[in-house]
Amino acid sequence: MTHAAAILPANPASSEGMRPALSRWFGALGGHAFLIALAAVVLLPYVWMLLTAARAPADIFADPFGLPTGVEHLQANVARAFDTVPLLRFMANGLVVVTCILFLQLAFAIPCAYALAKGQFRGQKLLFALILTALCVPIQVPMLPIYLALAKLGALDSYAALIVPFALSPFAIFLLRQQFKSYPDEIIQAARLDGFSEAEIVMRLIVPSARPVIAAFAVFSVTAHWNDLYWPMIVITSLDKATPPLGMLFFKDGDFGTDYGALMVAAIVTVAPILIAFLFAQRQFIRGLTMTGLR
Repeated sequence: MTHAAAILPANPASSEGMRPALSRWFGALGGHAFLIALAAVVLLPYVWMLLTAARAPADIFADPFGLPTGVEHLQANVARAFDTVPLLRFMANGLVVVTCILFLQLAFAIPCAYALAKGQFRGQKLLFALILTALCVPIQVPMLPIYLALAKLGALDSYAALIVPFALSPFAIFLLRQQFKSYPDEIIQAARLDGFSEAEIVMRLIVPSARPVIAAFAVFSVTAHWNDLYWPMIVITSLDKATPPLGMLFFKDGDFGTDYGALMVAAIVTVAPILIAFLFAQRQFIRGLTMTGLR
């Protein structure tokens, strides 16, 4: 009996209680390891971009993930990035384009969304159905007729060619309509009794309540149009109207190949504003997605 008692655990209940805790610990460890592995795969191109920006062109493919040997190569790549192309002009063009597009999209979407959410008029459901249909149409589908129209008007290779085709956003109308629809009708009726016009109701009551949703849409819009290469490559032919993604193409040299060091520096410079803007807007962005149900 003494020998058997020495073999058996002193407290079987405590041993059985430890098993679920250990399984939860190993499960959490496995989950975190999987997420870390996925994060490493996602971040690997950015790590290579940073390493390439700080290395000599001859070392980039000889040892792709080698560490930089000094700051002189980084300085040379930065100098070539700003000397090869007007990088600051590309950034200014991109800022003008995304700001104007966002302003026009909100200027059209806010009254349209309010009318669809709180108005009562004939054809309201049909109009909303057309907006939902427009969400299903890829942006590349109407590009040819838009290009021909801009060519007829002589508006190619201009800011207007970059901005006007995106001034009306069905996605913005749908997103804001869903948010405005949840605003209490009683407050709107009380505001009308107090003498508020419809424009005052929208700007003083509805829009402030939808700031997180507007911030979420602003992140979508600015990111999409800042990184857009397809449309600028079609309508822009001059260097002084090029946006940042289009400007990256000018680093390719037909005789000497691509200057990857300078190209990676330019990529970092163009990505940094969007990243910084998202870090400042991420709380409102997450709130906007939660309020509209887009998860």
